[in-house]
Amino acid sequence: MHLSRSFRSSSPLLETAAAAIPPVRKPFGAFRGGMFGFLLGTTLAGGGTYYYILDDYRVSNELLTEDIYALRAAVQRLHDYTSSLEEKMDGMQRKK
Repeated sequence: MHLSRSFRSSSPLLETAAAAIPPVRKPFGAFRGGMFGFLLGTTLAGGGTYYYILDDYRVSNELLTEDIYALRAAVQRLHDYTSSLEEKMDGMQRKK
């Protein structure tokens, strides 16, 4: 007589065993981690550089605008001075 024995488990016991096994996670390898770190670092450095250049552009633009206004005021004063000199010269020539 040949007796075969098969493996059997009750369903509640099988469910608790399946719940105790944590899900398999894919390992986060060195290449993927390095690539992620490189891309994150590059993005942050690029963003920081962009805002630094943008701020530097804003400051230089404000300084240039102030210089243009100062030059305009100086030209206006020079124009007024030359106009007054021309009027005085015309007045002196009329007296002669």
